[in-house]
Amino acid sequence: MFTGLVEAIGIIRSLEQRGDAARLTLETSLVAELSLGESLAVNGCCLTVTGKDDGLAFDLLVETLNRTNLGTLQPGSRVNLERALRADGRFGGHFVQGHVDTSAKVISSESKGADLNLLIEIPASGAGYFIEKGSIAVNGVSLTVSSLDENHFGLWIIPHTLQETNLGDLKAGDRVNLEYDMLAKYAERQLENRPR
Repeated sequence: MFTGLVEAIGIIRSLEQRGDAARLTLETSLVAELSLGESLAVNGCCLTVTGKDDGLAFDLLVETLNRTNLGTLQPGSRVNLERALRADGRFGGHFVQGHVDTSAKVISSESKGADLNLLIEIPASGAGYFIEKGSIAVNGVSLTVSSLDENHFGLWIIPHTLQETNLGDLKAGDRVNLEYDMLAKYAERQLENRPR
């Protein structure tokens, strides 16, 4: 379980294809704090630390490569990192599982004074999970939907978030990882399975 509050930025060192899968290695200040087998959200995707010899290493399955933007990143790309929530930790964002639902295209990224306005496409399969002022995790960052229409949703990014995450790196055409609100997904499932 995560909160969508990014703790550190990682830098992609390598992405080595291994058949349908891949091995991702990144540099981060969190190396000493993590053990083999621990979970780390990388751009919002919960991954297991499988190596520490040359930075942090993770094995990416074909499902991860198909559903997230991790397979499209190049060496030098910055990724958002968050360690799993401790049971006695503060909960400052929203419930984020690290289970990316899909990736979506950035339509525009426009500075407005010190803030940033992002417009991101709404995947057809996820349209029902968006409400204005609702929660969404974008590249693992807990954010509030500020505007909404049939095809896209808007986000306002404050200077602190721009400084502490990779959202300021985004440009039109980039893909971002989306995790829909967990409570909305459970509510939908309950409604689908209610007795008629």
